[in-house]
Amino acid sequence: MDFRDHHAPPRRLRNWFKWKNKGERQFHYNEVSDSDEDEDIDCSENGSARSLDMGSFILTNELRVFVGTWNVAGRSPVGSLAVDLDDWLNLKDPADIYVLGFQEVVPLKARNVIGAEDTTVATKWNSLIGKTLNNKFGCPWLTPMLHPVSGDNYYNRQTPGHVTTPARDRPRTTLQEEEADGASSKYKLMASKKMVGIFISVWMKRDLVKNYCISNVKGCSVACGIMGYLGNKGSVSVSMSIEGTSFCFIAAHLASGEKKGDEMRRNYQVAEIFRRTSFPRLPQDDDNPHPLSILGHDRIFWLGDLNYRLCLEDGLARQLIRKQDWRSLQKFDQLRKEQEDGGVFQGWREASIEFAPTYKYSSSNCNRYSGGLPSRAGEKQRTPAWCDRILWYGKGVKQLCYHRSESRFSDHRPVCAVFSSQIEVVKSMNPPKVTSVAVISPLITQSEGKVEGRSTLQASMMRDINEASSKKTPLPFPSF
Repeated sequence: MDFRDHHAPPRRLRNWFKWKNKGERQFHYNEVSDSDEDEDIDCSENGSARSLDMGSFILTNELRVFVGTWNVAGRSPVGSLAVDLDDWLNLKDPADIYVLGFQEVVPLKARNVIGAEDTTVATKWNSLIGKTLNNKFGCPWLTPMLHPVSGDNYYNRQTPGHVTTPARDRPRTTLQEEEADGASSKYKLMASKKMVGIFISVWMKRDLVKNYCISNVKGCSVACGIMGYLGNKGSVSVSMSIEGTSFCFIAAHLASGEKKGDEMRRNYQVAEIFRRTSFPRLPQDDDNPHPLSILGHDRIFWLGDLNYRLCLEDGLARQLIRKQDWRSLQKFDQLRKEQEDGGVFQGWREASIEFAPTYKYSSSNCNRYSGGLPSRAGEKQRTPAWCDRILWYGKGVKQLCYHRSESRFSDHRPVCAVFSSQIEVVKSMNPPKVTSVAVISPLITQSEGKVEGRSTLQASMMRDINEASSKKTPLPFPSF
């Protein structure tokens, strides 16, 4: 890590150190710089840091963030789906944070759109996700059976505005207390929110929750479907801060249709989500400023069934798909064209798509696109398209992969992306354990040409001074 030392000893000692270490190109953490200006010093291979004020500095760490989106076509989760989840979540290479967005977790019928929210569906999804994440690591997740987590609106209430106490400083808990809190699990549910069929679930490694300050976990939903205000289309979002870095995750389901002009409806809904998503301050918030809107966050991830299509005749699209010519196919991608024309997501990024279109498959448990020639009775004629997308915005983010999974659970294929994301952690800098600072006495006496003191460091410094004085020559190191 890089840091700037605010605990340097007096100038004369620093100058002496400079001379004694002349020729060395780098100082270590427990050495001292002579420069009047702060110097950056490398002392960790896992992060970097910069000074914040006297006695503190900002440490930059990296987290691995998994972001996934899946339109499940109104189907409820079943036990056999755990195998598909395992493949989608890529648990062979686990992430620190899992952000999972779903669309159509309930059928988009009038009673579901207009009626009261069904809390049981989201709870079932959270239970299945939790079991899948934690059973993989030999930590059976007991919480759903003992204390089912809420489905529609769940936010971790233990951490907002609270500086987490390191585990080593906490009192030990009993096994019963750990099980009641789900502490035997490796991942912890941080937030989940549902609006009709749109659902987001955010999980984090329990070790991170213990060691980092997670604050101001909030959610927001924006309905912009029928008549512009019903929840069959729209978004659910989660805002949270990890130490000094704010994150926003938006799971969206935009207007369908592949007629000319339908892309403008999607663009409008994106604009409405930006305009109407807000995270107002709450009485329990801490004193630090936190973003109130999407674009106020440091790291932003937008995921979902965005429904942008291919501006290409159906037969030609299928021909390019058979050739797996994804680069040529991307030239006709509606979302990228809208970005280039300034219609939507200006400045946002998405990795190159190197996988087949994710929509629309003929039916569940089928690996054939709907429609085409010859068409089958009752099948919808749909040109295959990359409807399911993941975009991001902000600095300090690096995309590591972008691909789809092959679950046949619905007429969409799940998509996922893995990111390396930086976070800033404010640390108090303890006084460096430097022998020179700790043991030098302010009183140095000389007796019969010999140096007396409380340390060999004192003796070394005074010996150099006396030798220069006896020879009546300038000091061989910068003056004190």
